[in-house]
Amino acid sequence: MSDDGDYGSGRNPAGPGERLTTTRTRLPDAEPGGGRPPLRPGRSMLTVVAVVVLLIAAIAFANSGGGDGGSDGDGGGGGGGDGSKNRAQPTAPTGEDPVKGKQGDIATGFPKTKQGAESAASNYAVALVSADIVKPDKRDGIIHQLFMPSKVDDMLTKMDKAYSAKLLDSMGLDKNGNAKDGMTYVSRTAPLGTKVVDFSNNAARLQVWCTGLFGTAGGKSSNPVKNDWFTLDLNLRWVKGDWKVHSFTQKEGPAPIPGDNRASSADAIANAVDQFGGFTYAR
Repeated sequence: MSDDGDYGSGRNPAGPGERLTTTRTRLPDAEPGGGRPPLRPGRSMLTVVAVVVLLIAAIAFANSGGGDGGSDGDGGGGGGGDGSKNRAQPTAPTGEDPVKGKQGDIATGFPKTKQGAESAASNYAVALVSADIVKPDKRDGIIHQLFMPSKVDDMLTKMDKAYSAKLLDSMGLDKNGNAKDGMTYVSRTAPLGTKVVDFSNNAARLQVWCTGLFGTAGGKSSNPVKNDWFTLDLNLRWVKGDWKVHSFTQKEGPAPIPGDNRASSADAIANAVDQFGGFTYAR
């Protein structure tokens, strides 16, 4: 939901040609996750492509009519560059505490600094493209936590329409976003870097370059787990002591040439998701 793009769903985005900042990770969480997605042999590529198109269309639909980048009652004014925004940032740790607390599985209390905004954007990217976002009972809490109060109802309406029962069925999920017996739905995101496009006292626009995997692991899955590369463009506002999402968009890439790794079995991927925890990300 950024001010000038469209965003995908289960995933896919790409970033501009500028150099991107590297991001370091801290504080391993208890969330499950892991593994590269296996491209299952013998499955219909037409089915795979159709599901990916549906996912991207759902996110684009949910984000239609996104914000215009201006402030509204909850946040602050527009951002302004400082001439150094196109320079890559060092990868060395800053020594600053990235976050003050957590609400559920999502970090909260980011500093009112560029690095705080970068940390917030990275963690919000993980939450926005997660397996929980397709579940109505989990989605409500995520949207309330990440978005400005004035944007919550509109975003919930759009997300509910985007993740319709028809779309979920095409992904091998029931109306509650749960996979069938013997199946595991996977949607895991790993930020690779952030870039501050604009920053002011109460507003920030950032891009987060991500990779990830999504699909349904299982012996009879028609939507096998695969990986993707995308860039999220987020507009944040400083609201009541924390960074909140005003709007965002998603686009594909930049994506490298695929490697020649042998695809793992569906069971191996499902086990990795259950056994490997995620991270809290910090600039």
